[in-house]
Amino acid sequence: MTVEGKTIHTSLEERLTLAEKAITELQRQVSTSESINWLQEITGSFKDEPEFEKVLAYGQAVRHGNK
Repeated sequence: MTVEGKTIHTSLEERLTLAEKAITELQRQVSTSESINWLQEITGSFKDEPEFEKVLAYGQAVRHGNK
């Protein structure tokens, strides 16, 4: 049986080859990428935000029962 001049078998083999290459590339990217600690990534990002200081104060008040 043929589809656009190719056998179904050949088409499946080509698709499988492409999938294997994609998997290999994804594995390479995962193994070489540095694991990023999301907390370290955002630490200090709200340093100069007055509203964030209010949020911190509110959180402390709630924890200490001063709500």
